[in-house]
Formats: sequence, C-alpha cells, structure tokens
Amino acid sequence: MTLKVRMLGGTSTVTGSKFLVTTNDHSVLIDCGLLQGPRRLRVQNWDDPFRLTGLPDEVMLTHAHIDHTGFLPRLAGTLGFSGSVHATAATASLLRIMLPDAAGLQEEEAAYANRKGYSRHEPALPLYTRDDADRANRLVRPHSYHEWLDVPVGRARFSFAGHILGSSFITIESQDRRVVFSGDVGRWDVPVLKDPEPPPAADLLFLESTYGDRTHHVGVGIAEQLAIVIDRLISRQGVMVVPAFSIGRTQEILYRIRELEDSGRIPRLPVFLDSPMAVSATEVYQQHVEEHDLEMANLVSAGADPLEPDLLEITRTVQASKRLNRLDGPAIMISASGMASGGRVVHHLKRRLPQRRDMVVFVGYQASGTRGRSLVDGASRVKIHGEWVPVRAEVVRLDAFSAHADREELLRWVTSAGRLPESIALVHGEPEGRRALSQVLQERLGVQVVVPQQGSTLTV
Repeated sequence: MTLKVRMLGGTSTVTGSKFLVTTNDHSVLIDCGLLQGPRRLRVQNWDDPFRLTGLPDEVMLTHAHIDHTGFLPRLAGTLGFSGSVHATAATASLLRIMLPDAAGLQEEEAAYANRKGYSRHEPALPLYTRDDADRANRLVRPHSYHEWLDVPVGRARFSFAGHILGSSFITIESQDRRVVFSGDVGRWDVPVLKDPEPPPAADLLFLESTYGDRTHHVGVGIAEQLAIVIDRLISRQGVMVVPAFSIGRTQEILYRIRELEDSGRIPRLPVFLDSPMAVSATEVYQQHVEEHDLEMANLVSAGADPLEPDLLEITRTVQASKRLNRLDGPAIMISASGMASGGRVVHHLKRRLPQRRDMVVFVGYQASGTRGRSLVDGASRVKIHGEWVPVRAEVVRLDAFSAHADREELLRWVTSAGRLPESIALVHGEPEGRRALSQVLQERLGVQVVVPQQGSTLTV
C-alpha cells in the first residue's frame, strides 16, 4: 500500500507542524500546530490548511507544545473536525491545561487590543475560544507508550522522545511500509525525564532540524552556567526575568535552581513562578512518575520536591502578578511565554527591559520574527503593546538549556537504532538549519535526504 505525506506546515519554520498521512481514502494528521513568529506566518493560522485535502479522519500528536497542538481548537471549532485525537497519557493531561490557556490568551489579547486600540482590525477577534478548546479536548484519547493502535492508514505507536513530559516520536506502519515522525527530539542526561529511545529502521524518517546548524556548546556544566549568571544578578541586586515555556523549560529551571541552592553554590533567592499554566504543568510532571528518570525518581522516593526552590512563591492571580512590578532584587521571575510573544512575561519585559540592573535570560529556541529572537539578536528596542520599549537590561541566551537536540545529538539519535532509514525528510527548522543538517547527514552517513516545502507531497 502506498503512503503519501503532505506538508501542511512546519517545514521551513520551527512552528505550525502539520503532516497529513494518506492512503487511498483515509488520512491521519501528525501534529496540529500553531504558526508563531512573524506576522506573515501568524496570519496563516486564519486559513483552512485542509481546503485542498479535506479534513483528516484522525489526529496523532507527538507532544503538547503549542507549535504542535495549538491549531486543534481551530480544527475542532471553526473547521468542524470531530474525529479522535491520539496522544500519550501525559500529553492528554497537559492538553487539558494548555488548550484552554492558549484560548484564554487569544481572547485576552483580542480584548486588550480592543481596549488599547492597537489592533489592525476592528474589532480584534480571537483565533479561537475556550469553548473551542474544550471541544478539542473532548476528542483526545490517551494511550500508553509502545502500545500499537489501529488508525485509518494502518497501525501506529508512541515511543519516548525525551523532549518534554509526554513527548514521543510516532511510528506508522501500513502493510510493508514504515514511516517515523520524530516530533521534537530531546537530549540525553537531562534531569527529570528519560532519555530518547532509538527510532526503528524506516522507509522514511521525518526529522526535526531546529538546531541543525549548531551545537549546544557546554564549556562548563549547565547548572554552573546558570549559577554564573545568577552571580552577576546578585552583584547588582537586580531582577532576572526568565521567559520560559510552561512545559519543559520551567521545570528544568526550577530543578537547577533547587540543585544549586542545595549544593550551596548560590544563596537561597526569592523565586517567583508567574504562569498559571506552568504551575499546573509542574503538578502534572510530579504525577506522571512513569516518565521520571532515575535521578528524579530517587529524589521523590526520598521525600524531596525536586522542582521546588526553598523560597519559591507562586503567583496565581493577575493582581499578584502586577505586584511583581514593585519587586526589588535580587530575585528570579519565571514566566511564559518562552519566546516572549504573549502571556504575562510581556508585561514584565515592558517593566524590566529599560532597567540596567535587571536581566532577561532566554533558555529555549527563539523562532525568527518573535520578540525573543529580536532580543537575543541584540535589538536596542522592542515593540510591546504598540509602544517601543528601550532595551537597557542585560539579555542572556543559555542555549544549553534547550530541550531540542542539537546537530550532533540529532545524528546520535538517527544512528542509535543501528540501521539507518532509507531516506530522511528534514522538517521543523529554518532554512539555514535544514541546509546544514542535510549536508552533514549526507557527508557522514551517506543517507538520502530530502528537504520538502510546504504544500509538497512525499510518497513512500
């Protein structure tokens, strides 16, 4: 049986992943992500990506991040999808938090734009609503890792990817054909989660290429890198703002701060977790013990809370978040979103960026066109809520904290199965990353590599 895969998103960008797998009259969508970054990408979220193909029969999700799941409420709401959405059990738990939160941000940002009058549209509308998110969540079906399930195009299963809680790569088999979708490949020896599992041999492997053109240079340990930055913060009595993804980076940052405190490397500082979704996600991390690595499991067994620095304070309400405007340092503030594109962290940046003693620390990938990318690229000012805000605070980039495998780790993952795939399709990366990784894969492994474009179709 012939399998075809159509690229509906997430090819030359690191957001908006959507890959439609089809046989004769059936289809399964792998990931249903939201496009983020430049306006030219974000406006595409208002389009119908299925206008030429029809809606999929079912959906499978590699993990819960919004660039892989954030289009689901639009799919289930405006577009009318009503099929099953398959995910790991932890991903299903996280979606119950993330999708309503994403919808709430859509509604709040539209309302704020209408109040302030900075939207190009009158009135500004949300892409989808909380009702749409609830409709999408009712379609989600949780599954165990390694469990084969029947899908309209054959059979499929989830395997550990080590990126965030619940993350997986997906294997689809249809008669004698096998396709593997990497999702986002995680890293080895990272606290909290198990390492990525080796992929099976495949006719075609869809491989992410987020960091295909670079490595996470670690001259000193990851925790020590954070400690050095905190030392500078303490010396000038500043406030550190950490724009962190609510799922994954937030939990590792909390773990590392607690670890540094327990070892005596840094003093016990006030740490504020200002993201309701991150608070809920952290609770989910603690519940899904089946995904904990040995270090995390041993700490929990000993009665410790690995994700709680000594002076951690959780700000659940908007009023509590606003009070952080009056916060004096040294202190650490962790807030979403990770690319500084929305959420509470935007308000904190508006307040802290003009202050020379303060600091903004990025711990994850910053997509092209996002506010976070502008800041790490050295912007002297950024636009927030329609106003230009000067950048005087120190901006620090700690790529070693990224949850994405770098170039060498991607090669390690591809070769870990022993038998190479027949061919590799590079997706989920900017053009530079895909080109660089393609060259390395061909030179070192001699494997056939394709670099598909959005709207194109590959046949297996």
